Amino acid sequence: MAARTRLLPLQSVLFNRNLPPFRHERLVHTEAAVREPAYPPIVPSLTAKSKAAQRRRLEERLERVRAAAVPDKLSLLTRTQRKKYVVIPQTYARNADRWYQHFTKTAYIPGLPEKFSLTTGETERGETEQGDPPPPAAQNAPGFIGDDAFAEIRSLVTSAILQERWYMKKRKPALYKEQEHFVAPLLRNLVTGLTRSLSTHNPLLLQSSTDLKPQVNFYWMRGQRTIAKGHRKRRVETIKFQIDDEPHSQIRIQQQLPEFTTLESSYAAEVPEVTFSPDVMPLFRRQYDNNVFTGAKVPDLACYGHTQFHLVPDRYRRDNMARSHRSDQVEAFLRANGLASLFAWTGAQAMYQGFWSHDDVTRPFVSQAVITDGQFFSFFCYQLNTLALSADVDADNLRKNLLWGTESLRLYEGVQDGAVVGLDDNVLKLLVQFLLNKP
Repeated sequence: MAARTRLLPLQSVLFNRNLPPFRHERLVHTEAAVREPAYPPIVPSLTAKSKAAQRRRLEERLERVRAAAVPDKLSLLTRTQRKKYVVIPQTYARNADRWYQHFTKTAYIPGLPEKFSLTTGETERGETEQGDPPPPAAQNAPGFIGDDAFAEIRSLVTSAILQERWYMKKRKPALYKEQEHFVAPLLRNLVTGLTRSLSTHNPLLLQSSTDLKPQVNFYWMRGQRTIAKGHRKRRVETIKFQIDDEPHSQIRIQQQLPEFTTLESSYAAEVPEVTFSPDVMPLFRRQYDNNVFTGAKVPDLACYGHTQFHLVPDRYRRDNMARSHRSDQVEAFLRANGLASLFAWTGAQAMYQGFWSHDDVTRPFVSQAVITDGQFFSFFCYQLNTLALSADVDADNLRKNLLWGTESLRLYEGVQDGAVVGLDDNVLKLLVQFLLNKP
């Protein structure tokens, strides 16, 4: 007879069918519980000289700027003072426009955008050759006014010219004060008179603000340089620029002007590359407060720019430039003035909306400018497509800012026997189109 096997205590427990099902949770295979760290993560020191510490300081600074309101953001971006290149809009340096294109990453396009193209014949004043009313597309185009309205505008411009050139008897101005003595009052009367007359055709001008001799400032960084001497020798720092401009007058509005072209269309534009230091231009470095200012404070409702008006200085003489074999610099001077002034004004508007180099614009910003010496008028349109100009964010940025401009156009030839001779209607219509531009 076989020996009877004896179950071990553990086997008796495992093979006992009368036991309840196994439900002990501690022995079930589950995911390990995530334990929170008892100590904070180790981060680089804020005061160390290592690259990791430098990256942490930069990241924390960017987070503070992004989280700040617009006034505090402007203060954080401009509070650190270093020597910077002062860009003068009205400069006599040769080929200054090419230098300014490189500093601002702006491509120049001859002519004006398509919306400002002039047609021929009576269609320009709102009627067809057969006398029929213009089509709806022509009525919606900028600069559409009837014959009566255009005749009123022409009479207003003629009266303003005669007021300063014929009726007023002024004494001889001081040295280098001729433009301020004769042309500045003429331009002021033109701006105020045209704005008031055209407000019936452009309701946006009714709520606009006109500034006389405003202060416009802009501060930005572009490129890098290696410090040659001093206690910071051999360190690499960004090159800083500052524009301090004072136009004759400017019109600010409460709604943004429409874009001239899309952001993507600027990818193929060409910007001149200047490999020399800005000192070669020459530009000079100064250290003072960094300013970003549109001519009004941040809470102002009229925070968007419409049109700026500039007077050329007395030293800008076309005849003197021709005698000194510098005729090629006549238009280069005007392009540099229009580019620098519009870039500063439009860039400051974008920064007032919270954009900056590390938080680039999501929509284009548009402004216009008119530069004159009393007889010749130059028209410029600027579209700001990017503020990412510093070296650390410009590597993969395909956007470019765009500038459109005309050559000098003569408004009238002169004044004889109490009458304006050779008043050009096309130039006057172009000026009207600029003021009638609206969203």
